[in-house]
Amino acid sequence: MISVADKKIVLGVSGGIAAYKAVEICRRLMDAGAHVIPVLTKSATRFVGRATFDALASERVQMSLFDEDDPIPHTTLGQTADCVLVAPATARLIGAYAAGISSDLLTATLIATRAPVVVCPAMHTEMWEHPAVIDNIAILAERGVHIVGPESGRLAGGDEGAGRLSPPADIVAAVGRVLSEAGAEGQPMDMTGLSVVVTAGGTREPIDPVRYIGNRSSGKQGYAFAEEAVHRGARVTIVSTVERPHPPDATVVKVDTAEEMASATAMAAKEADVVIMAAAVADFRPVDPAGVKLKKRDGVPAIELEPTPDVLASLGASKPEGQTLVGFAAETCDVAGNAAAKLSGKGADYIVANDVTAESAGFAYDTNQVLVLASDGRVHPVGLRSKRQVAQAVLDLVVADRTSRADTQEKQ
Repeated sequence: MISVADKKIVLGVSGGIAAYKAVEICRRLMDAGAHVIPVLTKSATRFVGRATFDALASERVQMSLFDEDDPIPHTTLGQTADCVLVAPATARLIGAYAAGISSDLLTATLIATRAPVVVCPAMHTEMWEHPAVIDNIAILAERGVHIVGPESGRLAGGDEGAGRLSPPADIVAAVGRVLSEAGAEGQPMDMTGLSVVVTAGGTREPIDPVRYIGNRSSGKQGYAFAEEAVHRGARVTIVSTVERPHPPDATVVKVDTAEEMASATAMAAKEADVVIMAAAVADFRPVDPAGVKLKKRDGVPAIELEPTPDVLASLGASKPEGQTLVGFAAETCDVAGNAAAKLSGKGADYIVANDVTAESAGFAYDTNQVLVLASDGRVHPVGLRSKRQVAQAVLDLVVADRTSRADTQEKQ
């Protein structure tokens, strides 16, 4: 894990059932050498006692804008923090932060800081999927706030679904990564000047005006590649079938079908240095989609299918000299074998393969584990980690190979 030692971290805890997990987050940060200042909302104390944080953290809990020794505690906290972490972040806290409403010490600190902010949402599925929460998360992401989770799993009351707080270990690791990125500001970025095309999401092949053949791809891994490439200085175009928060500097081209993705990607890839085909493109489509909605009363329709365009193979066949092409393989068995066959037949430089049936990996999850196969025979396993960290690992390989190739050419 990237070190958080000697970093001053404000740990904000808002009032949700997941507040008890903030105790473990505090302990892990302290064990890693961080200086932790807990800031609790009044509602948080209904779930966990302030005495617990008083005992574990570097400083006593702060809660009030007015009755502390410091006359302006929010400003002091915001200006001196290396990072502000909110775990858990409730819908109320997220909404107040997005709207700039400083109704308590925690929200005032968030608005008063220029340090990196990490927000870890936790709430019931219905709340997480509410349009207002979705919009507020998008606003924060566009402003540069780092969003970690939530995950799917067991929720309060025994329900199952999205909204579960990410594991404390993952949250602490994310804080370390964010601090590492902040510390790297001003250093040369290794993709500066490169043009990168990333595809994301699953295509939809219409059966009729309301139904389609699709897949479970969320687009999270593709957007993680886009975020990482932008962070490293690249000019990024995202060809996407999904709506997700994206880096403000990235260009997004919206598509729906495999045919549309093939056309848009081919156009964008003409001048690209790196193409990352992270989208899940449908293999088949209906030959003759119905012009009106099919009715159940008319019986089961006979739907004739035909292959969709092979976008990756087409890009491989027309790949300009010097371009790096990265393909993906979502598998359910024999991951290495299927990925090797795809690598040899598509003209790609890399295939990133993963078992989508593996726990905490693949579609919809915020984490992934992959096997990266290179065209020269190298195999690089990437263990379970966040999708942004998977993107980092793959782009490290891409950059190293491009640098090596450029050095070789200079010597010739």
